[in-house]
Amino acid sequence: MLSSLGIQVEEGLGPDQVITPLRTALTAFVGRTLRGPVNRPVTVTNFSQFQQVFGGLWQPGLLAYAVEQYFDNGGREAIVVRVVNGASAATMTLVAGSEKLTLRAVRPGTREFLRASVDYDNIPLENALDFNLLVQRVRLQGTEQVEDQESFQQVSLMPTAERYLLKVLTESELVRVHGMLPSVRPDRTLDPNSGLATRYAFSNSDGDDGAPLTDYDLIGSALDKTGLFALTQVEQFNLLCIPPPTRDTDVGPSALLVAARFCRERRAMLIVDPPCAWATADDALRGMRRWDFYDENTLMHFPRILAYDKLRARFEAFAACGAVAGMLARADASESVWSPVKIEEVALRPGFRLSCLVTEEARGKLAARGVNTLQVVRAGVKNGVPPRTLTPNTGYSSEWKSLAARRLALYIVNCLEHGTRWVVLAPQPAKVAAAVELQVRAFFVELYAAGAFGKRHLEDAYFVNCDQDNHPLRADPHEFQLLIGFTAERASDEFHGFRITHSPAGSKVSAVNASLYRS
Repeated sequence: MLSSLGIQVEEGLGPDQVITPLRTALTAFVGRTLRGPVNRPVTVTNFSQFQQVFGGLWQPGLLAYAVEQYFDNGGREAIVVRVVNGASAATMTLVAGSEKLTLRAVRPGTREFLRASVDYDNIPLENALDFNLLVQRVRLQGTEQVEDQESFQQVSLMPTAERYLLKVLTESELVRVHGMLPSVRPDRTLDPNSGLATRYAFSNSDGDDGAPLTDYDLIGSALDKTGLFALTQVEQFNLLCIPPPTRDTDVGPSALLVAARFCRERRAMLIVDPPCAWATADDALRGMRRWDFYDENTLMHFPRILAYDKLRARFEAFAACGAVAGMLARADASESVWSPVKIEEVALRPGFRLSCLVTEEARGKLAARGVNTLQVVRAGVKNGVPPRTLTPNTGYSSEWKSLAARRLALYIVNCLEHGTRWVVLAPQPAKVAAAVELQVRAFFVELYAAGAFGKRHLEDAYFVNCDQDNHPLRADPHEFQLLIGFTAERASDEFHGFRITHSPAGSKVSAVNASLYRS
């Protein structure tokens, strides 16, 4: 909740509250859009909202298509981050006697259409450096359809003034001052016929959309919170989609590696699109022999999809990450992440086609390599292989081949990490261990009753260790350590262990060997 004073207030759990279930299919998209704020996550709940903020479909940028396919296939909420490569913002010129006041749009690109109006209403005659400024964003240049506006009353060119223009516009979502301020205030924007202040100065045609995105742009900077790292500004996301930079290029290996690591840290899943060169199932099978990108927090679906492109008025091939995220969101809306897969919930909705046919034999071979096969409702294909992750076949990570198991584990850990943060507010964290254990056990019992752990006995489904005085991994007395373990795979007795650490510096989660701590 945001108070009127600008203070962020968040209601947290306490020892007497149950651990709240979190969302499982909140999807983040990172890429190039027609317009919109840059490196700032924006949440939208339908494609109309996306169009209002980011401008809708745009041929040079595939993110809009991915978001449209996400909502068309059942997605309900998306977080969008616009990234640019060399884009520049348009300027707007206000005449100030023989000089000029130049404003520059906050958002770069050629589709940020702004206009401004200046008047001196209610300003004393002696205040010759003060004026009123109205800035509006319009749908199209020259139209009257206003999408947003900001009004700045009695701003001044005087540096010592309380409403000094440079200072006031630092809070603007539309414009900033560009260059030097004039020595006199800008002229009224008058209609030459009526003499009324009804005319506007329009933005110049000097904006630039920039070039296609590179891995460098998509990765961004953790320090500046740009690119992928703009998502550090949001509390949670579960799925990450990075659409290809162009129709005939793929997201590069550097961006995939950084995105996978980022998803591991945020306990989310990265949806990886197969290379555009994989036109057939044979291409995919050959490509997977040389494929060297594996991670338990990634998944891939083949083939690409054919969807109707409204801008080109024909069906085109698209990377399927947005559609896949939508299908997962649709499935989660009706069933839990650990529920058995239902064909109709993990199939493309009518209106979408596959770019190539995949035989049952090829499906099995691709599944063995961690690649899931897309299907359409009308195909009636009964694929007996449950969805997989792109997990290597060796080492600890091989336990996470099942997508359902991995998503269940991430769900459990996210809920427990978020739901036990209240311990850092306790005067003596070690003294609340019993309350934490009751909370966590109640959460596991509820999951057990919902069928998350199959038909095994309750005592064989999980364990909890909150003993702070004798904790084997606790080094800092100001930290609170919570050890948990559970069986994420319904048909396996393998326990997965995690350590959740809370401290005044924040919270973190790490995997541990469950066999060492299970009593």
